[in-house]
Amino acid sequence: MATEVKLPELGDGIESGDVLEIFVSVGDVVSEGDDIVEMETDKATVPVPASVGGKVSKISVAEGDTVPIGGVLIEIEATEGASAPEPSTPAPEKAAEQASEPAAQTPPPAAASATPQPAAPAPISPPPVSPAPATAAPVAATSTEVIPAGPAVRRFAREVGVDLASVSGSGEGGRITREDVMAVVRNANEARTAGGNSTAAKPTAGNAAGAAKSGASTSGAPRPGTADADDFGPISVERMSKIRKTISRQMHTSWSTVPRVTNFDDADITDLERLRQSSKEDYAAQGLKLTTMPFLIKAIATALRHHPSINAIIDEENEQIIYKEYVNVGIAVDTERGLVVPVMQDADRMGVPEITRSLAEMAGKVRGGQFGVNDLKGGTFTISNLGAIGGQYSTPIVNVPEVAILLVGRSRKLPVVMPDDSIQPRLMMPLSLSYDHRLVDGGTAARFLNDVIGYLEAPSRLLLAL
Repeated sequence: MATEVKLPELGDGIESGDVLEIFVSVGDVVSEGDDIVEMETDKATVPVPASVGGKVSKISVAEGDTVPIGGVLIEIEATEGASAPEPSTPAPEKAAEQASEPAAQTPPPAAASATPQPAAPAPISPPPVSPAPATAAPVAATSTEVIPAGPAVRRFAREVGVDLASVSGSGEGGRITREDVMAVVRNANEARTAGGNSTAAKPTAGNAAGAAKSGASTSGAPRPGTADADDFGPISVERMSKIRKTISRQMHTSWSTVPRVTNFDDADITDLERLRQSSKEDYAAQGLKLTTMPFLIKAIATALRHHPSINAIIDEENEQIIYKEYVNVGIAVDTERGLVVPVMQDADRMGVPEITRSLAEMAGKVRGGQFGVNDLKGGTFTISNLGAIGGQYSTPIVNVPEVAILLVGRSRKLPVVMPDDSIQPRLMMPLSLSYDHRLVDGGTAARFLNDVIGYLEAPSRLLLAL
């Protein structure tokens, strides 16, 4: 008798999830705990494991489906030795290989592959860019070969329209990396540009549909979504993801409910940079990259302890202010799937070395798409690092229900008049503090920002702060 594997609880307030990828096909033998699907909620992307072991007899969902909590994902029939499949059995993590899909996308191999079963979930719509055959790897994977690529890489390949079966992996054991996929995209764009110089015609409403169907892009840059055309030329259409919908709702709520004000200032981090440069080799010996961010996190977390109004929320329903006794700093991260804010718990109790390690772990989770709902919960203050991309000042939107957010820009050298009236080149860090004026007054915000700047400008105070 078949056992139904249902979508489990994925976190507080989460009622459903979208199916991003299915890792099994009918006939696969899985063990209890093996990942069977990847789900996207409005907070994170999470894999769902099998609750029992056995043979997959039915797949009840397709990629792109919205499944409620408790909804049936697959059905599994008990088999002898299900917990320890034979070597000839396909790997539990292997994604369904479909002849109708434009790109073969499967996770890393764990065992020898077998012939794929005919039944499979409905394929997604083909992406707009398909690399030219000339850019394919010298040896392409066969239809039964497991492609060594992780879920994040396979998702990226799907978004940019790259067939992983034609990509040669440069990672350990031939594993395909994001850089390998980007190389194929670049080669395809170069080939298209070279060929387009002699054959391209001006796009019109008449030829736009043909260009869209072929996946061609007039700009040469890959586009996510499904190729289409409007009255003026080729376009691509992408379904709004749950994460993007959540970002949209969150930003609208903040914009429409928070009367925000932004204070701008600069911190002289010349001495801090000197300290960082003298210490970075020690951190590198432990496999850690020492940037300015750990010092900034420490300065903010320490200052928050002395400014309870900044580390609080407004409970409008009960008409009260809730002051948080803990300091959890969220770091806004720009990812391929949208803006996510992983949270560093109890940042005020950590030293710079601990913060550096925690930051490295958070970055690894975000880059690999391995963060969970719990990684995004409990924040009391948010930092947005614009300087990693470029730019100096901005007016960040408060991450409600928090009441303040600090944006840090790219540091640059400026001529500064010193106390002795001399003019010296100093490394200045631009800071933009946005705050909810319903709770935070201008004086409170200014004093908080002054404390943060004071810690950054005197690193010894920062390292000895209690």
